[in-house]
Amino acid sequence: MSRYVPLPPARMRNMLVLVPLLGTTIAVATACTATADPSDSASPTAAPTTAAAAVDPTGSPSPSASTQATIPTSAFVELPSELRKSPRRATGVEEALPKLCANEFGTGGRQVTASAAMTGTYKKAGDNEGNTPQGMIHQTIFTFDDDGATAYLARVRTAVGSCPSYTQLENSTTVKSQNLPGVGDEALLVTRTWPYANLNGTRTGGNGSSQIAVVRVGNAVTVFNDQGWEGSSGNPTILDRVVRDGAKTLDAWQR
Repeated sequence: MSRYVPLPPARMRNMLVLVPLLGTTIAVATACTATADPSDSASPTAAPTTAAAAVDPTGSPSPSASTQATIPTSAFVELPSELRKSPRRATGVEEALPKLCANEFGTGGRQVTASAAMTGTYKKAGDNEGNTPQGMIHQTIFTFDDDGATAYLARVRTAVGSCPSYTQLENSTTVKSQNLPGVGDEALLVTRTWPYANLNGTRTGGNGSSQIAVVRVGNAVTVFNDQGWEGSSGNPTILDRVVRDGAKTLDAWQR
């Protein structure tokens, strides 16, 4: 698995406003400032971000391009306080979505009316504040016209099923998927497993794993991408809790 260098935590106020324009969904942070959180000393230093533009992979304008679509921060799940290492922050959609053999999760198509992403950094319950985080969960939300949400999840199922393994750092990462019952209207759980290796690709012993969950709730789909800290394994127990809470949060927002 490739190593991910996280962006610094940022504080987010109000909501993300997304304006589809000529096939590009532009996410604008309104009344939003993105400033580094000095309390999270474990995170590597990088330039602060706000929500970034998400490009429609088809290169064609959305049918609802003339209508402003909005995904508020309240549509995103918040990590439980005992697991929250730092406040959630806006993240670019392309950065938040996982990639396996190809761009399996970025195939929103013309029926996407809005997209946005946020990242939460988590820790083990009871860890001291000075300890290294355990990982990050990137959450992306797409909203769709008509049957776009169902079609998106169907495309993801097919694409993931066509990718039993892929290569990272000269080692093979295996991919397995299964239905995730009892979450949203339908859900898919994807598990990645890889041999631990150093930066040169030399195996160091043992395996790591992390998971991706894709959940449809009505006309929206949310993708949860769990990444362990600096290439370590994710935490499936924490992800399961966040996914189930996130589906309920997304459902409440759409009502």
